[in-house]
Amino acid sequence: MKNLFLALFLLLNITAFAQKPCEIDSNVTDSLGTYKSTKQQMIFERSFAGNTTNIFFALSNTNGLLAVEIQYIQKSNEFIKANCFDANTRIYLQLNNGKIVTLIYSGNDTCGTLLRDDKNVNNRIMGGTFLFAKDNYEELKTSPVTYMRVKFSGETVDFPFRTEFVSELDKVKYEPESFFINYIKCVEN
Repeated sequence: MKNLFLALFLLLNITAFAQKPCEIDSNVTDSLGTYKSTKQQMIFERSFAGNTTNIFFALSNTNGLLAVEIQYIQKSNEFIKANCFDANTRIYLQLNNGKIVTLIYSGNDTCGTLLRDDKNVNNRIMGGTFLFAKDNYEELKTSPVTYMRVKFSGETVDFPFRTEFVSELDKVKYEPESFFINYIKCVEN
């Protein structure tokens, strides 16, 4: 009887701590090299007083260079102030173990695109690629992210990470704190 309980206990622990399967969006090898990326995952959602902010992350590996591809989407009935990415833009990830991982913006200056949809709602969409410094992502494999600070060209904005949430946008459950723990293994090699 003890062996049965021990076996059941071990099986439940293995299931509870199993990593998520890799969801690869692109995996290309050609004469220019290799590119691999995960599917986008929502890591932040805020909806308050008619204003909505959604942030999506995807991890990528281009010829051995690891990066985070970010999509930052804002919606509002009012005018949306532009936050821009430039050469000085950084993302700081505060980890549960107290360490901070810095990501460096690697693209051209951009303030995104402001669009008005058919319901007369303003939408600002901005994307960018942020690079890890050499081997500074090792802590992300084991420690959850609790906080993200984005230093835009004109201001700094903080985004707290939740352990999990069900998105109002697509009704899918996301786990932002463990995003890197679950998916960095998918693009490392």
